[in-house]
Amino acid sequence: MRGIKLLCLAMLATGASFAQTKFTRADTLRGSITPERAWWDVTSYELHVNVNLEDSTINGFNTITYNILKTDSTMQIDLQEPMVIDSILQDKRSLEFTRDGNAWFVKIKSPQLPKKSAKITIYYSGKPHVARNAPWDGGVVWTKDKQGRPWIGTAVQGFGASAWWPNKDHQSDEPDNMDIFLTVPADLMAVSNGRLKKTIPNADGTKTYKWHVSNPINNYDVTMDIGHYTEIKDSFKGEGGKLDLAYWVLDYNVDTAKIHFEVVKPMLKCFEYWFGKYPFYEDSYKLIETPFLGMEHQSGVAYGNNFMMGYRGKDLSGTGWGLKWDFIIVHESGHEWFGNNITTKDLADMWVHEAFTNYSETLFTTCQYGMKAASEYVHGIRHNIKNDVPIIPAYNVNAEGSGDMYYKGAQMIHMIRQIMGNDEAFRQMLRGMNKTFWHQTVTGRQIQNYINSFTGINLDKMYEQYLTKTTLPTLEYRIIGQQLQFRWVSEVKDFNMPVKVKLNESGYTLIYPGTMWHTASFTLHSPKDFMVDPNFYINVKEVK
Repeated sequence: MRGIKLLCLAMLATGASFAQTKFTRADTLRGSITPERAWWDVTSYELHVNVNLEDSTINGFNTITYNILKTDSTMQIDLQEPMVIDSILQDKRSLEFTRDGNAWFVKIKSPQLPKKSAKITIYYSGKPHVARNAPWDGGVVWTKDKQGRPWIGTAVQGFGASAWWPNKDHQSDEPDNMDIFLTVPADLMAVSNGRLKKTIPNADGTKTYKWHVSNPINNYDVTMDIGHYTEIKDSFKGEGGKLDLAYWVLDYNVDTAKIHFEVVKPMLKCFEYWFGKYPFYEDSYKLIETPFLGMEHQSGVAYGNNFMMGYRGKDLSGTGWGLKWDFIIVHESGHEWFGNNITTKDLADMWVHEAFTNYSETLFTTCQYGMKAASEYVHGIRHNIKNDVPIIPAYNVNAEGSGDMYYKGAQMIHMIRQIMGNDEAFRQMLRGMNKTFWHQTVTGRQIQNYINSFTGINLDKMYEQYLTKTTLPTLEYRIIGQQLQFRWVSEVKDFNMPVKVKLNESGYTLIYPGTMWHTASFTLHSPKDFMVDPNFYINVKEVK
């Protein structure tokens, strides 16, 4: 079970743009552990959803089983406008509730005894927010396939799972397991997370599909995909034994998918080598074709890249290597380890999900095409970095930082790898991270502390520079005779990140600059031969 912990009080925004941001009460209710959330811990959800295609509405109920951490009588449930809660029951009694925007406050009647468990059932209905540009503008996608038949999907990361079902919509609290019942017209298939346990024909011409998730799952990963699907079955022999694979694609794409999805097995082999055992053997690995680009839905990865290589046929690195593989399959599957196995408690720490997953693309390129190709790829994606606003925004207000958490975050991970200077140790660090935080929610600080402890190097100044600033540190240097003088110039006080430079014919050497001038012996033939390892994402300046 993933117990919840009180997060620290709202921190100051890290940067002028965030300092000027005015957060609303709704932001706080969504993004913080309110008193009405703090006293109970979700252990399971049993979600029932009826899908009405005629008017794009849904209705159903969610039974929440929870542990009582301390006595209280008011519970916060989240369900976003324009959805409505129709009624709430506990112990066969109707409960009163009030609404404050997207938060609903329920008055509990039964005694809530600490260390005991209880259940509450929320009945709801309405027309959920329609995603205008999924997955970036989240919600439910109602569309048609190429043959004009219904095709529906959900993509709610950031926007919130409460867009289409009532829950405790905070990343810090995940259920241990979940049952998902989807009722749709009988000619359609409804696919969700985990494993299909039962198909139930109903007298009204519908079918109910019961899916069971055996592992903890974050709310935004819960998915509802509906269409004329055909299942392609396969399996992978991995570190955890036999892993069942399933590809749910539209019926007219079966032949294409069988060939295109051949990348999955070498990808899983690569990721298990670097990150450790696939985290959800009990729930299988699935790719589900969706009417939007993609999303890391746990054990049911959303795939909408139209069976093309690259990112919609483009190479995000500009090097050619990004067209050798399908970006959505690789990136979204990498999230099974970073984002789904290890989940951050607060949206502000989303860099943990995206930096490591973005770097998984480089590691996959290494596995398939070698170190030179991977080096070119990770250097190539730098042109996507904007350095616009900090990667870490304010905490406890459901705020998300700069998109630089992807590409710039990957550069930070790549530099840590260079500082370690030992790929086997780097691999063991990544594997150990997934083992240490197996199926847990974490803070970004926990990940930073883990890296510091594993490497034996305090990299706090590095984290501060790359995650909370929009500038790059500058390595200033001058060469006088056989001496290299060097220092960091950075807005981070006492910045001290190690860096590799070429001082002699033996290759790159790790030096430890500070903000004061340091010296090292320089034995290259000419000062022009001095080089900084291009694997470091920094500015370099020669000074007189």
